[in-house]
Amino acid sequence: MNMNAKQILIGVIAVVGIVLGLIINPFSWNDAGNRTVVERVDGDQIVQFQPGVFYAGFFAKETEWPNQISVTYQEGTAPTDLEIRDNGIEIGQVKIRFNDATTADVKGITQFILPSDEKDMILIHNTHRTPSSLVSKRLSPYTKECLQSSSQLMSSEKHYGGGRAQMAQDFLDQLKNGVYLLKTEEGYVYDSLEGEQKRIYQTEIQMNKSGEAKRKISSIKEYGITVADAAITDVKYAKQVEDKLTKIIDASTKSAISKQELMTAQQQALTAKAQGERDLVNIEYQTKKDQTKQVVEAQTKVEVAKQDKINQQIAYEAAILEAKKRREIADVSAYEKRTTIQANGALELKLSTWLKAEEYKWAAFKEFQGNIVPQFQTGGGNSNGLNFMELMSAKAARDLALDLSPKK
Repeated sequence: MNMNAKQILIGVIAVVGIVLGLIINPFSWNDAGNRTVVERVDGDQIVQFQPGVFYAGFFAKETEWPNQISVTYQEGTAPTDLEIRDNGIEIGQVKIRFNDATTADVKGITQFILPSDEKDMILIHNTHRTPSSLVSKRLSPYTKECLQSSSQLMSSEKHYGGGRAQMAQDFLDQLKNGVYLLKTEEGYVYDSLEGEQKRIYQTEIQMNKSGEAKRKISSIKEYGITVADAAITDVKYAKQVEDKLTKIIDASTKSAISKQELMTAQQQALTAKAQGERDLVNIEYQTKKDQTKQVVEAQTKVEVAKQDKINQQIAYEAAILEAKKRREIADVSAYEKRTTIQANGALELKLSTWLKAEEYKWAAFKEFQGNIVPQFQTGGGNSNGLNFMELMSAKAARDLALDLSPKK
């Protein structure tokens, strides 16, 4: 029994020792992605930026802060607790007003980086005490102010028609460098949908003499807080804006269709005109081509006729020359014959004729079938046939004036 009581006492002392050790433990732990602000019993404050175990001191008070705080505005309404979750706090969608008095609800996210300087971090801690307080009292109002200032620089129609990127750029610029100082001027613009002039208020950024935008002092710069990034993920216009934009879109669509139809008609007219001009060019070209062909053919015929005439003239002159040549040759031949005949009394011709007569004579004699010598002779002397042949020869010689007697 005494043994059990002793053991119980030792156990109680050990538990109390552990609890006291945990309470008065001078060491602490800093998670990665966080920094820890330490308040010691002597009033000294330090900030542990590095992750891991560090010496905090006995009975020190510790407060964890994220290195980055994301302010998100995605939900329709802000939660009541504004507790930090995943280093971010939801503040609900932000309502903005464009310079044409129309409104919209904005969704987005902005990431703030807490300072790495210990003095600035201690100032933030002493001023706001918790991340939720920092967001609700400084980061959230500053974000809304920058958004609303950016929306004042354009109308909802301009934003819808291509001003989203400009608004996002103005928003980020003001987050980093301070909210613009704006000025508003009254003006009038013609509303094509309602067909009347409407009063508008044109908001512009005030500029200093150097041409730089005038700004309010940034409520986060004085604490060393910087902006990592900011994104506007959605803008939901009010119903009246949606109705107006629907009308504008319908009118723009009809106008675009009308313009397209006009352009199509104009293009068709131009095409028809171009086609007609091309046809005329083709006809003119073909006509000129035919004319040129006819002219060339006519000129060719003329040239051919000229050449044919020249050829005929050449042939005619050649024929004349040939006839003249032949006549001259014939004259020469006749002259030679005449001269020859005159020189020997036409002896050769006469001899030729006499020889032919002799040939005919003896040929005829050869064909004679009778008796050359008479069967009965009454007296002496030569044959009458032979004498007759000799007489014929003598007659031929006499007719040709041939002297066949031997010359003495």
